[in-house]
Amino acid sequence: MPEHITPVPLDKSYRLLNHGPTVLVSAAHGGVSNVMAAAWACVLDYGQSPKVTVVLDKATYTRELLMASGEFALQLPTQAMVSLTVGVGSDSAKEVPDKLVKHGVQLFTVPGSGVPLVAGCVGWLVCKWVPEPHNEQTYDLFIGEVVSAWADKRVFRDGRWHFESAPDELRTIHHVAGGQFYATGESVQA
Repeated sequence: MPEHITPVPLDKSYRLLNHGPTVLVSAAHGGVSNVMAAAWACVLDYGQSPKVTVVLDKATYTRELLMASGEFALQLPTQAMVSLTVGVGSDSAKEVPDKLVKHGVQLFTVPGSGVPLVAGCVGWLVCKWVPEPHNEQTYDLFIGEVVSAWADKRVFRDGRWHFESAPDELRTIHHVAGGQFYATGESVQA
């Protein structure tokens, strides 16, 4: 695991998603890993047992791996990762089995977890799937309980984002539509 990655206390892990970034969703089962992009992820609950939601279409391979393994990760790609994000979000592993290689995705794991994580991101939330069959079938909405969280201390430390003191390429991205993204901007203090 890279030296610049640090654990995030669970009661502060919701802050990794609170600013609404595009996420990469990863899961693995039976020795097969996959990663996809998702624009619809959010915090559902926070505290010592935080929960998140993410929308995963029925056609996605990552959804199948999540349901088979019972775990997944949400991670926050950066401005430097826009092409990778579009690539893993556009190509399906069902049609492009080597899509992770094709898009240069490098995976790693953290101690105590077998969920594959995407290198280069600035935040990672490892989640245990909380089955809610009605929501999953009707809305493609999945709930995860965050069991561990990690962040790149160059941009997230002391429970807060610090984009203003980090290189622009480490800013998180926000998908608008049609392959257009915005990078997180400057901090405005109230």
